[in-house]
This record gives sequence, C-alpha cells and structure tokens, in this order.
Amino acid sequence: MNKPLVDTNVILDLLAKREPFYSASEQIFSLADIGDLELIVSTLSIVNAHYILKELLKKKNSRSIIRKFKVLVESVELNDKIIELALNDLHFKDFEDGIQFYTALEAQCTVIVTRNLKDFKNSTIPVMSPKEFITKVKAERK
Repeated sequence: MNKPLVDTNVILDLLAKREPFYSASEQIFSLADIGDLELIVSTLSIVNAHYILKELLKKKNSRSIIRKFKVLVESVELNDKIIELALNDLHFKDFEDGIQFYTALEAQCTVIVTRNLKDFKNSTIPVMSPKEFITKVKAERK
C-alpha cells in the first residue's frame, strides 16, 4: 500500500471538506504531509479539482488551495500513451476512470484509492475506498 494513486473524488473530498467523506481523505493526506506516504495523482486530477473547486466553492482562491495541496502529492503527467490506452480500453465506460487507471499503471502504483469502486471493477490494480485504505495502512503499521 506504499504507492497509491488517489482519484479526483478523494481529492475533492479533502479540498471541499465534503462530508461524510472528509475524515478518511484528511487522514490519507495527513500521512503524506508528515512524509509517511507517497501519494500519486494524475495531472488531469489537479486540473479537474481546480475547475470543480472553483465552481463548487465560488471562490477565487481555488488556485491557492490547489497550490497548497500540490506539495502533498506527486503528479504524473497525462501523456499521449495514457490517453491512447484509455481511449481504446472499452472496460472503462468512463474515459476519466480509464485515465486514472492507466496513470496508476504508468506510475507503478500499488493501489487506486477512490470512492468510485464500481467503475474500477476491471482494474488489475487493487482498488480501495479511502476508509478501506486508511484501515489497511494503519493495520500494516502496527
């Protein structure tokens, strides 16, 4: 569980403090903040999170929020290879989910953390909810 790709919905749960999901997301990103966990995100997630956060919060400081968030994660570039793979993989009905999956593969992630579990049913990488992930991480540290 040492190299998770974090999906956009989990990022938004943290940044927009969306309940009842905020707590689990906050715990994950807190581990990254203290250097106990390396979190991977797609550059697409950063762009989408900024756009949605700006609309959701109706705030002009969404860029500042994203800037502070960015220090917690390593972003993996969205490239032509990932786009081609996602476009041609019909197992992912949602193109963005395919992007997340192939970003995780490209970055050699060990797990995908998302609240959108059903759309990753064909993933060859383990998929966990934020609550499942944080429970597993805590158990491994004991």
